Amino acid sequence: MTAEREVWREALGVVLATSAYGVSFGALAVASGLDVWQTCVLSLLMFTGGSQFAFVGVFTAGGLAALPSAVASAALLGVRNVAYGMRMSPIVGGGPVRKAAAAHFTIDESTAVAISQGDPRLRQVGFWVTGIGIFVGWNITTLVGALVGDVLGDPRTWGLDAAAAAAFLALLWPRLRRRQAIAVGVAAAVVAAAFTPLLMPGLPVLVAAVVAIAVGWFNWLGGRGTPPDDRARVGSEGAP
Repeated sequence: MTAEREVWREALGVVLATSAYGVSFGALAVASGLDVWQTCVLSLLMFTGGSQFAFVGVFTAGGLAALPSAVASAALLGVRNVAYGMRMSPIVGGGPVRKAAAAHFTIDESTAVAISQGDPRLRQVGFWVTGIGIFVGWNITTLVGALVGDVLGDPRTWGLDAAAAAAFLALLWPRLRRRQAIAVGVAAAVVAAAFTPLLMPGLPVLVAAVVAIAVGWFNWLGGRGTPPDDRARVGSEGAP
């Protein structure tokens, strides 16, 4: 299997898992009081699952009076996409039109698949295949979930609420080869879980991100060394 085919396979696996999660969003959005068209427009224009679920969750809890809080929660979670955009800009390349088009597809999954590749060309393949694939799949399954939400009942009984988390775990697991990476993952997860009951939606994620930055900045557990696998590869290939 060629490297490009491997990237396609990885990207399409993430696309399938994340798109399945769109059924859950469509069903929950309709259950919260949105109609089918409002639900679909939200996926088309906002297109960031975390923000969409935050919006629907707050709106469900407080109704129309909670609309400002729902918008604020969605925007707060969407801030992370700005950091993704800064990271992805040199990878996407091209002029303003290309970067403007790429901005709509710059999400957690497309960024994760892209930066996990070592070759610049493969990074672009991973980004575009994942981003466009999820956009198409997410909007299709959002419509399906909105139309059959009453038939499905609670989407959590089907396990659809775990699809996105499973996709992220599949991307994260191969990268946990160093003590620092493990420390960052464990510390951020513990902090996010501890603050979730105490803070408004979106803030626990940002607090966990601060923990990850602190671990990397101070190089706790000596994370800047070259992983054993990389050292072996460099030794076998010789100096550049």
